[in-house]
Amino acid sequence: MTATPSPHRNAGDAVAARSRVVIEGVAPQVDGGRFPVKRVLGDTLIVEADGFADGHDQLCLRLRWRHAKQRRWEETAMEPLGNDRWRGVLVLARLGRYHYTLHAWIDPFLSWRHDFARREDEADIALALLSGAELVQEAAGRARARAAQWLKARAAALADVSTPLDQRRQIALEAELLETMQQHVERGRILRYERELEVLVDPPRAACSAWYELFPRSCGEPGRHGTFADVEARLPYVKELGFDVLYLPPIHPIGEQNRKGPNNSLQASAGDPGSPWAIGSAAGGHKAVHPELGTLADFRRLVRHAARLEIDVALDIAFQCAPDHPYVREHPQWFRWRPDGTVQYAENPPKKYQDIYPFDFECTDWRALWEELKSVLEFWVAQGVSVFRVDNPHTKSMAFWEWAIGELKREHPQLIFLAEAFTRPKVMKRLAKVGFSQSYTYFAWRHTREEFVDYLTELTRSECAEYMRPNFWPNTPDILTEHLQHGGRGAFATRLMLAATLSACYGIYGPAFELLEHQPREPGSEEYLDSEKYQLRHWNLERPDSLRDLIARINRVRRAHPALQTNAGLHFHATDNPQLLCYSKCTPHGDRLLMVANLDPHRPQSGWTALDMAQLGLQPQAGFVVHDLLGGERYRWQGPHNYVALDPQGQFAHILHLESAAEPLDVRA
Repeated sequence: MTATPSPHRNAGDAVAARSRVVIEGVAPQVDGGRFPVKRVLGDTLIVEADGFADGHDQLCLRLRWRHAKQRRWEETAMEPLGNDRWRGVLVLARLGRYHYTLHAWIDPFLSWRHDFARREDEADIALALLSGAELVQEAAGRARARAAQWLKARAAALADVSTPLDQRRQIALEAELLETMQQHVERGRILRYERELEVLVDPPRAACSAWYELFPRSCGEPGRHGTFADVEARLPYVKELGFDVLYLPPIHPIGEQNRKGPNNSLQASAGDPGSPWAIGSAAGGHKAVHPELGTLADFRRLVRHAARLEIDVALDIAFQCAPDHPYVREHPQWFRWRPDGTVQYAENPPKKYQDIYPFDFECTDWRALWEELKSVLEFWVAQGVSVFRVDNPHTKSMAFWEWAIGELKREHPQLIFLAEAFTRPKVMKRLAKVGFSQSYTYFAWRHTREEFVDYLTELTRSECAEYMRPNFWPNTPDILTEHLQHGGRGAFATRLMLAATLSACYGIYGPAFELLEHQPREPGSEEYLDSEKYQLRHWNLERPDSLRDLIARINRVRRAHPALQTNAGLHFHATDNPQLLCYSKCTPHGDRLLMVANLDPHRPQSGWTALDMAQLGLQPQAGFVVHDLLGGERYRWQGPHNYVALDPQGQFAHILHLESAAEPLDVRA
């Protein structure tokens, strides 16, 4: 008994079953198209695929796309790259989701034309012209109105034996005929790629942004609780530093019950403000503001003022409750209850958060819980917020995030979500896949050259780069690394420079960072002593040891150089000293930056570079001029091997702009 062959694609699709065309190796796509790839407004999506068939017939491939809010598909021809690889380009001119797929077919006319162009025998040419006329006549039957008449005329001209052969041959090979024929392909021949893929188009700030975090309650005068008006007064300072996102920890009422005292003590005294992440009290919950900060109207005014300075106000979203949050009383079914009749508070042993109750995303009333939490986000969008930093999203349902972010961005494609998830790598990547625009990373704990090279290669050169946008933070209110505790000013300066130049998105928790805050709560802890999470702090922004000038300078360099506004051009170069990290960022349009950093915060380090000259667009032994954008000097370098000496107490790093050797020099090294 002979088995009936089964088609390799879509058993119910007769075209796919009979087609000789193969489409495979389509890129980009994430998890076989389960999740969208990510780009920003104005980007070009470059789609490549392998397309081929048996024999020598000629193929046509088309990239087809449509925005999620339009029904009509558009298409563009894909160009052959050689070895059966094809490329198509889509300009992303609208926020939101695009769908894209591929169509391919064996083109009889293109195959005929390919062979016809190589024929030399006049008898062969004459016969082939008759075959070509038949193909054109068939296309005329599929065309309409003027196109049909034009094709009929061309078919007649090809078949007219009274016309000189050379003239008919010229008609057969004209570009206009080829273009018109390809516009009237027999649709029944077209093989449709088995999947519709998606690309999510975010605002440009999702891919390039500089974040500054501050606690509004610490913006007041000494001894006074800060207000939104105080934050408004701080905006020029944030603008001067060069940041375009101002991130505020939770601004909601803070619970009274189980309130924490200074340094996370279990007993709070009268006047202790508690943790902003213990959300909710008799004054309201996630849709209210802390009374001491001001009113909703005050907050909206702050957002508008910041927007005039081209600063987005990012709001912290922490889906958890203080024990006296109205949700606990009104919706007890949304929480987990222990056998003793109390609600299970948050724990990450040995850490305990007695002032915080987590939601139970598996409760029987989960649908109502999900809708309510989405409405919290919608509420703040209505107040003018378009950027959210989400606290510990990895401890909440990923299905919830995929649904909520998807629903919100369908109506508000300008929204940006930063995932604060310092957790296992696969969990962090899944959060990026389900919709988060940016992701915190392990940057704070990477210190050696090998660690940087391995980690940045993963983030920028693997499939991860299609969906996960890293946001590098050297410190946060929860993270004071040992490196910053003991590295002194050199460690702070170097970590700032690395964060701001290795990643297109970065942030600092200030003013703790620029004022070199480095005292831990106790040895071995990454918690700050006298942390702002539990008490008011007054910061002297005018201290002479502040890093504010360095921060402003580095942010000016980021704004001036497109190479630092993307992760795509990152390339590491060798040095003979492992304490020197050397890397470049280049754009196709010629912006070339070369960075060298001393990874030792205590001692001067020196050595020789081994530059990949081709990566920099230079001949192997070319001479060139580099302009140090940190110190201002210009140096003449020659070939791949150049000497560098860096001191953490002085010139701790270089950000070198590659210039023409013909430019005026101030050679000091």
